Amino acid sequence: MAIIKSILDTDLYKFTTSYAYSKLFPRAYGEFEFVDRNNGDYPDGFDQLLREELEDMSKLYLTKDEEQFMRENIPYLPPFYIDYLKGFRFDPSEVEITMENHKLHIKASGLLYRITLWETPILATVSELYFKVTGQKPDMAYMEKAAIEKAARMKENDIVFSMFGMRRRFSFDVEDRVTELLKHYAGKNFFGTSNVYLAYKHRVNVTGTHPHEWVQFHGSVYGYKMANYMSMENWINVYDGDLGTVLTDTYTSDVFFRNFSRKHAALFTSLRHDSGDPFVYVDKAIKRYEELRIDPKIKYIVFSDSLNVDKAIEIKNYCGDRIGATFGIGTNLTADVGNDIKGMNIVMKLFRCKMTAQDKWHECVKLSDSEGKYTGSEKEIRLAKETLGLI
Repeated sequence: MAIIKSILDTDLYKFTTSYAYSKLFPRAYGEFEFVDRNNGDYPDGFDQLLREELEDMSKLYLTKDEEQFMRENIPYLPPFYIDYLKGFRFDPSEVEITMENHKLHIKASGLLYRITLWETPILATVSELYFKVTGQKPDMAYMEKAAIEKAARMKENDIVFSMFGMRRRFSFDVEDRVTELLKHYAGKNFFGTSNVYLAYKHRVNVTGTHPHEWVQFHGSVYGYKMANYMSMENWINVYDGDLGTVLTDTYTSDVFFRNFSRKHAALFTSLRHDSGDPFVYVDKAIKRYEELRIDPKIKYIVFSDSLNVDKAIEIKNYCGDRIGATFGIGTNLTADVGNDIKGMNIVMKLFRCKMTAQDKWHECVKLSDSEGKYTGSEKEIRLAKETLGLI
């Protein structure tokens, strides 16, 4: 049976970013590439099995019930975009898959409003398929006990959190069960999930932010110095105040805070921390809000960098009453399945883009507050750092 069984089995930000591209950059093209940060080996024939999974995805379509859920629960996506999704079909010819010396290579190319929708389903499929092919099985009793304990501790410590674990989940069944358990045992402290299908199935909030690719695209089109500013401007132009969490580390948080204007600080309700020291980040964020004459107590930070419950509690206590704190927890919830199984460290990132079919390809890079998360060619990474005064 296919791993991805619904067009909604993806993260919310894929739909919101797709719509933003379609509205502002409908003729723009992009190329996403798969990166295994652990440089892991994949079994013989894995590429063909993955190809078969993607071929099965071409049969997916938005059902009537799913359509109704989106219209009622995602009001910032306009009716015409949901109508577009009703006719959307994944086209596997947009994705190249190869294997060389047991290393997996995946590239998805095409119009950005279409091609962005491949990212999270491909990652979830690679993860689940890898564990299946290598014969790694979850300890379901351990997984359920761990999820219940985490839910109870977060409720006890008044941690408000969402699940951001779709991309590197052990399997759909594990993410499904964990969502059910969190809803039951964490109560109102479980704010929701980024997985649109599981929000639909379990009737919980669907939540998300914008991705690094949105800022990367703007860096390529407008230049690295204008990337953060223009990506925020355009997000506001599309969503008019909805989806008010801004991702800050695409070109390092220091560069972001230099670009962070009073206008944007007022309009965006929260910042997302996704790399680097969270405690240093808290102090930087509070300082910048105060410089802009905005009370940090009315803002909050969404922490999402490799979190577990202990780390979330420590960060919340550090924030205290100085600034709000909420958490997006991923692999620690959807890949903590016992039997010494470790979640995968895989991503798909935007490597190239162009404004029209006739334009030349431009490289896209991602920096970070953690050097191990850089993506792009060494030459372009150096150019970005030089342009931004980081070297």
